Amino acid sequence: MTDAIPITADDAMTLRMGRWWQLGLGVVCMSMIANLQYGWTLFVNPIQDTHGWSLPEIQVAFSIFVLVETWLVPIEGYIVDKVGPRMVGVVAGVLVALAWVIDSMANSLPMLYLGAVVAGIGAGAVYGACVGNALKWFPDRRGLAAGITAMGFGAGSALTVFPIASMIKSQGYEATFFKFGIAQGAVVFLVSWLLKAPDVHLAPKRKTSKVPARDYTPLEMLATPAFWVMFLMFALTAVGGLIATAQLTPIAKAYGVADSPVSLFGLTLVALPFALSMSRVFNGVSRPFFGWVSDHAGREITMLLAFTLEGAAILLLGQFGSNPMAFAFLTAFVFFAYGEIYSLFPAICADAYGRKFASANAGLLYVGKGVASLVVPLSSVIAASATGWRGVFIAAAAMNFVAAAMAVFVLKPMRARSGA
Repeated sequence: MTDAIPITADDAMTLRMGRWWQLGLGVVCMSMIANLQYGWTLFVNPIQDTHGWSLPEIQVAFSIFVLVETWLVPIEGYIVDKVGPRMVGVVAGVLVALAWVIDSMANSLPMLYLGAVVAGIGAGAVYGACVGNALKWFPDRRGLAAGITAMGFGAGSALTVFPIASMIKSQGYEATFFKFGIAQGAVVFLVSWLLKAPDVHLAPKRKTSKVPARDYTPLEMLATPAFWVMFLMFALTAVGGLIATAQLTPIAKAYGVADSPVSLFGLTLVALPFALSMSRVFNGVSRPFFGWVSDHAGREITMLLAFTLEGAAILLLGQFGSNPMAFAFLTAFVFFAYGEIYSLFPAICADAYGRKFASANAGLLYVGKGVASLVVPLSSVIAASATGWRGVFIAAAAMNFVAAAMAVFVLKPMRARSGA
């Protein structure tokens, strides 16, 4: 007769609350780091007006943030796999607060870039802890679980778009950075104390058909061709969404719709804040939606659908973006089709390479987003040329169409041959 595994008070609460409790905690933490990326566009023009720095110089900070956030996730994910998500999240909460405090005091570009580095470390740690935890708790519903968790990152800033825009106008962008930074970091710090990975006696027992022959270590995964196909697809599909995320305010100004009124259901709103709010909501909803679809229809088929929709939405925005109403709704559609990459890629990665190293492996794939971020400053340069923003949109759409074709004609046959 074997001894029973002792259940701690912490384990007892986790068992009582269920795995959906852990998923909910992850959503809260992810929503608190959303503004680090999706709220950035609101600060770009006020920073430029205050300091006179060029738009490409300011947007280097965004690229630094995304690069640090993504390139360190594999390391942070490996730490999560070894020690659990709790302490990683707690430390991340401190960094999330510190990042925007630094931005609030930045009177030079190097200091602004330092804030971006700190923000990237904090956001990446939260991402690695929460998405990896979701994949482990839900081996039977990876797409849905990763999508719900990523929804916090996509939609978390929706409710704060108008408050941030209003505070920037009334108190200045510096005070907005400071106050929102402290609040967001404090929530991550407190909630992370409740995060817990599934131990042997807590792990879900439900079977899933998506079980690889074994668990791959990060180095073993890097040696497989399928990973690099996924990586390239991730980078290609992330470009358009990252450009829209960082450059939406400059794009709206270039199309002359930033301050234009939009009337809907008897309400009149300013086009840019309305587009930002709509985009955050649609971006968030897309992640669990496409994740759920992929759990039932298959990852690659869902990718084909989503990437094709994204390319079409980007082309339409470039063509009809000068109309305020069209700008708002097409922007929302762009973000709806873009958000799914943050549920589909972690899910397919865990499908192919197992659960044990899910945080680190998904983190390595997430580096593709960092590669894509290098295009953001370049997009400002291209937009200033004769092609304008339409040239940028055409290139981004083409990347999505290429990735859509790769999903069914390259990745799907490759995975079928490998038996993953």
